[in-house]
Parts: sequence; C-alpha cells; structure tokens
Amino acid sequence: MTETMSDTSTWLPLDGLAPGFDENKAPTVGDLHGRSVVLEGADGPVLVASFTGNRVEWDHGVDQCETFLVDEDLYYTQFHPKARPLESVSLFLDLRAGRALVVTTTINDDGVPRVTQVFTPATIQGADVSGEAPAATTALIGRRAMWVYSEQHAYEHVYLSPHWYTWQCLSGPEKGLADTDENSVYQLRPGVYVFTWREKVIPCASVTVADHRDTHRLRSHGVLFGLDETGENPTHFTFGAHGRLLSNTVHPEEYDPAL
Repeated sequence: MTETMSDTSTWLPLDGLAPGFDENKAPTVGDLHGRSVVLEGADGPVLVASFTGNRVEWDHGVDQCETFLVDEDLYYTQFHPKARPLESVSLFLDLRAGRALVVTTTINDDGVPRVTQVFTPATIQGADVSGEAPAATTALIGRRAMWVYSEQHAYEHVYLSPHWYTWQCLSGPEKGLADTDENSVYQLRPGVYVFTWREKVIPCASVTVADHRDTHRLRSHGVLFGLDETGENPTHFTFGAHGRLLSNTVHPEEYDPAL
C-alpha cells in the first residue's frame, strides 16, 4: 500500500475526484442580479462585470457563473470563460468596503506547478472605499485545520509558511495520500481569507475563501481547476467545506516562518 501511495502516477486525476466532492457546497445566491461593477487596480482598469441571474457579462463575453455569500456584503463569484478555456476567474467583491480581489488561474503548457495564479486587488469604481486592501497575509501560518467536503471526503491542512502548506486526505478516494504544495493567502476581512494552492503532482490549482472567525465552525467555498485524466481537457468544479481548527503551533520568534 505504501509503495502504491508513493507512486504518483497512480494518484487520482482531478476529474476522478469530482463526483460527490461538492456535497457541502453552499447554495448560490442571486444578490448581484442587476448589478454592474467597474474594478480599478493600482495600474489601471482590471475588470468590468454585469450580473444577470447566473450569468456574468464581462470583458471577454458572457459566461455562466456561481455566486456565494461569504459574509454580509461580501461575495465570491466563480466562472470558467468559454472564450478562454485555459483560465478560470475567481472574483471577490466586498460591497461594504468598496474593494475587490480578482484571482486568475491559468493552465500553462508546461512548468511546475503546471497551473499558476495571479492576484489583483482592486477598488469598485464609485464606491465609498474603506478599510485595508486585500493583501497577502501570514495569519494562517502554524494552524492545522480539518476540512470536510462531503460524507466521504475529508482533508487536513497544515499551513507551514508564506509559500508552502501540507495536505493529507483523511477520508475519501485519496485517503492516505499527502503532499506539500505551493500556497498563497490573502486577507479580505479580519478572519476571512482567500486561500489558494497549486499542486505539483496533479495539474490543478484551487481558490477558496475561508472563514476562520469561529475556530470550531470554519466554512469555505471554492473551486478546483486543472486538466482531466487525458491531460488535454480543462476540469472546473466548485465545492464547499465545513471545518475546525485542530491545533495551532507557535514558533519561537527567532524561528518563526512568518517572519
């Protein structure tokens, strides 16, 4: 069994993980229906989007989208552009603060990791902008959390440093598998983080928004995006998870990986 687990060529492809993985996904909401936003970044225009039902009209056409309520006036919209099939777009809108974060995930021709991400903070044109802009944070470093995606799928995460985290499957088709992969963490509001990872074995990446304010009742919403078993076709699916904090490691200051 150990030898099989160590042979990464036998690991489950992304499309093999999808069935049932979305059991704990939150209901989508239509709160953005009829709303248009113009996002401006530090270097100029970022994105223009108009929402109608479960569709978003934006710079590259009209696409199906899913929108989740993360917190009061804080929304996460996910879509996979038909015109740009090797990209997925994760849009976080804080209507209260007038701020946004766009995460663009791209499947590349080669490289490790094969799937990469770009993070673009922005403001909402015409909004009263307040608070701090979405920014990279080390707030999760030292935490060990368990995430349950369905009755069959459960994982634990150990947040190691600004660049790395370790995952282990506790239940499901990948049970016993574990790895350490690249991650990035951005804070949207105190205790609410965009946590993303990029895998080196399976060509995929994930974007999640995770609410850590109640350590006994963590909640996340997210997407997995990458290539299917053939290595040719993009696979894109959303999910959700309930979680809890298992432990928290506090390093001596001189050895603190966050510093």
